[in-house]
This record gives sequence, structure tokens and C-alpha cells, in this order.
Amino acid sequence: MLQYFRNPLVCLVPVALLLSSCATTHLTSVWKDPSYQTRPARVLVIGVARSPLNRRLFEDEFVRQLEAHGTSAIASYTVLTDAEQGDQAVIAKKVAKLGADAVLITRLVSKKVVQIYVPGRPYYPPPFYDTWPDYYAYGYRYLYTPGYIANDEYAVIETNLYDARTNKLIWAASSETGITDTNQKLIHSYIGVMVKNMIGLGLLGR
Repeated sequence: MLQYFRNPLVCLVPVALLLSSCATTHLTSVWKDPSYQTRPARVLVIGVARSPLNRRLFEDEFVRQLEAHGTSAIASYTVLTDAEQGDQAVIAKKVAKLGADAVLITRLVSKKVVQIYVPGRPYYPPPFYDTWPDYYAYGYRYLYTPGYIANDEYAVIETNLYDARTNKLIWAASSETGITDTNQKLIHSYIGVMVKNMIGLGLLGR
């Protein structure tokens, strides 16, 4: 007699992975100064982060994506030490020395956890082919996986762009990014959404 067995809980794993993979960055608020009608030519990118590694990952990816759309950009860690990052006077001097006309600052504001209920889903068990009663019994009826609670964690991030000449805010965005993968993938997703929004508002070339 052929023997087939499938643990119902195993069927939950692909569903959970699918839900996690769908988590992306979404904007919660955006503002742009309507009087600012140009594009920054040279941007100093500052990632405010406790981890030097995360700071570098954020800044490098922002520089890469900004330059891909025709805007010169400098990662602050290449011109400012971690200790100097807290000194506004030093930063202002670097901005002037570099000839940057805009400063982009990004920081993690907080993290939040959202609970969602995932209902059970029907599935067919593997058939038994040895006898027709076995086959019919297992092929006729449905089995249901139990529902479960999933915790989705989000990083709440603010990103602001300032005019280096006036120090005034040009553009601001607040976003939530699902924390489901490595730092590199999370950062890539988040920055991609920011850059797309800046393109749509005319702050970057296409």
C-alpha cells in the first residue's frame, strides 16, 4: 500500500514566506516646498545611525541611486568621521567645501509591530491509490489548516532634503518598511521608493 503523509503545518510555511516577501516600503506622508523649482546638482547624504555599518550601507545606496539619475552625491562617511557626525559646524564647513547645494538626511525614527490574523486555507491531501475507498475518502473531503497570528515588523524612517544655501527644508518623506530580510535588501527597497518619489516631484532626472 502506498503511504503518503503531509504535516498540515508544513503547508503554512510557504504561505508565511509569501506574506513576508510581500512586505515592502510605503510612504506615509510626503511634503515638498512648492517654491523650490529646480533640481539639486550635488547632494551630501547623511545617514543618522548608531551603527557605522548601517550608516555606510544607507549612504552608499543613496549615492548610487541618486547618481543613477544624474545627481552628483557624496556619502558623508567619506568626509566625516563618526565622531564628527554630531558636530553641525563641522558638517556646515564640509557642505561649503564640497560645493554641495543640498543635504539629504535620513534616520530611523522607530520600529513597530503589527499583528495580523491569517485564516486557515483548504488543501487536498495526497491521494491513496491502493484501494478506491481510500482514494475516494481522501479525494472527496477538504482539510483545513488552522489560522494563526503573524507579527509584521516595520521600520519607520524619515528622509529630509535641505537647501544648502538657505538651510531650509525642500522635501520630506516619512515611510514604513517591512523588516523581513537582510539590511541590504531593506535599504535597497526603502531608498528605491524615496528616489522614485523624488523623480515624480521633479527633484531628480528620470
